Amino acid sequence: MRSRRVRRAGRRMTAVVGATVLVALAACTADGGGDGEVDGLEQTAGSMETFEADQQFKATEPVNFSMLWTDWPESPIKDSWQLFDEIEERTNVSLDLTNIPFSDAVEKRSLLLSAGDAPYIIPLIYTGDERSFAASGAVLPLSDYEEYMPNFQKYVEEWDLRPMIDNLRQADGKYYMMPGLQEVSVPVFTLLVRKDVFDEVGAPIPQTWDELRTGLEKIKAKYPDSYPLADGFEGASMLNYASHAFGTRAGWGFGDGTFFDEESGEFVYAGTSDGYRDMVEYFRGLVDDGLLDPESFTATNDGAGTVTEKFAGEKVFAASGSNGTVQEFSTALDETVGKGNHEVVQIAPLGGEAGQVVEPRNFWHGFMVNAEAKDDPHFIAMLQFLDWLYYNPDAREMLQWGVEGETYTKSDDGKFTLEPGYSLDSFNINFEAGTDIEKDLGFASQVLAGGTESRALKESYNSPQFVEYIDSVLSTRTPRDPFPPAPLNEAELEQASLLTTTLTDTVNTNTLKFILGERDLSEWDAYVAELEGQNLQGYLDLVNGAHKRFAESNG
Repeated sequence: MRSRRVRRAGRRMTAVVGATVLVALAACTADGGGDGEVDGLEQTAGSMETFEADQQFKATEPVNFSMLWTDWPESPIKDSWQLFDEIEERTNVSLDLTNIPFSDAVEKRSLLLSAGDAPYIIPLIYTGDERSFAASGAVLPLSDYEEYMPNFQKYVEEWDLRPMIDNLRQADGKYYMMPGLQEVSVPVFTLLVRKDVFDEVGAPIPQTWDELRTGLEKIKAKYPDSYPLADGFEGASMLNYASHAFGTRAGWGFGDGTFFDEESGEFVYAGTSDGYRDMVEYFRGLVDDGLLDPESFTATNDGAGTVTEKFAGEKVFAASGSNGTVQEFSTALDETVGKGNHEVVQIAPLGGEAGQVVEPRNFWHGFMVNAEAKDDPHFIAMLQFLDWLYYNPDAREMLQWGVEGETYTKSDDGKFTLEPGYSLDSFNINFEAGTDIEKDLGFASQVLAGGTESRALKESYNSPQFVEYIDSVLSTRTPRDPFPPAPLNEAELEQASLLTTTLTDTVNTNTLKFILGERDLSEWDAYVAELEGQNLQGYLDLVNGAHKRFAESNG
C-alpha cells in the first residue's frame, strides 16, 4: 500500500492570528481572475486529450494534487484507508492531504488561504463560504473553466439546476465554488414524531403547524407530565425548518438575515418581518401552554437530560432530527417501551401562512480551488479529476459504497448490499458486522461522499422510512424560489460582516427572550428600533444596492 503524506495544518500556522486573515486576503489579487481570459489552457500535462461525461478519468501520467481534509471526530483519517488507494488506482492521482480538525475547520481553512499555505483542492464548501475568498482573489473563478467539466455540465442540465448555479455568481458575474448537486430537494432536518402516540390520542400526522398544536394538546392531556415537543439543537434546527412556513428565515438558516420580497422586488430583513413575529408568537404560545420544552432553546442533545433520554422516557413525543435521529430515538425506545411498541417517523416540513413550502436544497457541499493552481502544469488534469470525483456516477457510487464485488454488490434492480463482514454503522447497515467501510476504509466519508447524489444513490443507503419521507416531501411540498443574486464587493463584504455580527446577535438574543417569555411581545417595536439603531437600513442598502448592480450588469 502506497504511503501518503498527511500534513497537520496546526504546525504551520501557530503565528497567524485573525487580523492577518483580513490583511492577507485583501492583499490578494482584487479582480479574482475575472478579466474574461482563461489562464491554464496550455497547462495540459497529465490530462486526457478527450474527456466526456460518464467516462472514467485517468491521468496520462502519475500526478499528485494537494487537498484539504477535515477530520471528523467519529471517523478520524487513517493512512491505511482504502479510499485513497482506490482513487489512485482508478485515476492515477495521489492526494497530498493537509488535515484540519472539524472543531475549528472554518478558521483553519481561512488561515491557510490567507497565509498562502492552502492546498490546491478545498472540499467541504457550502454556498456562501466562498464569498470573501472570491472577492479577494484567493480562489479561482470556476465558471471560467466549466468547459473542462463535462459531468458537471451534464447533471446541471439534466436536473434543471442552471438557474441555481447562476445564483452563485459574485460581483464580477463569475462563480467561485462548484456545489454538490442533488437530484432531489429534501430538507435533512425536520420533525420526528411518535406516530403510535399521535394515533393513540386520535391526532392525525400533522401537515401544518396549527395541526401540530392540536395534536400536542391532545398528547399533553393524555401525558400531563410531558413537554410533547422539543428541539435538541438550542432551537436552531426547529426554527430553521419552521421559518419557511411563516415566510421568513431563522435558526440555522438565518444566514445573512435577508429575505427577498417578491412584491417590492427588494430584500427585507427577516428578523423584523411580520412572518418572523408570527413565528415567534406561535412558539411563545407553545411554551406558555407547556407544549414545548423550554430547555429546547438552552440545551444541546448531549449529556444528562438529553432529548433522546426524554423521548425514551416518554416525556417528549415530537422533536427535531434527521434520518439518523430516527434510529437513535428508536433504539432508545427499544430499551424503555420495548421493540414493536413504538413507531418514530420523520414527517415533511409543516406548512403555514406562507404555504406548504420548503427551502430549496439541491446544493450540498462542493469545493473551491486555490488560485495558485492555475499555474500548475497539471491544471487541466486537476479539473478533469475534480469533475470525475464530484460528478461522475461511478465515482459517487465508489465514494459511498467502496468497491463493487469486494465491499458491496449491486443487483440488477439497483439495490446495494454490503458484503458479509462489512458494515456502515453510521447508517445502521450491518451494524457492527465487522469492517466499517467509513471508519476503517474511508468510504462514505463526510468530506467527499454525499455531496453530489442522484435520487437512487441517496435512497441506496437510507432506510425505507426515509425513502417514504422523500416521497412525501416531493409530492406535497413546493421548494421556495431561490433568492436572486446580490453579491457584495470586497469593501462591502467587510462592512456587511461588521453589521451582520451585531444584528444577528440581537436577533438571536431577543428571539430566545420572546419565545421563553423573558421579554413581552408588546416590546416587539422596541426590539425593531434596537436593530434600526444598529444601522439595519444601512445594511439593507448595501444588499439591495448589490442586487440592483448585479441585475443591471448581468441582465
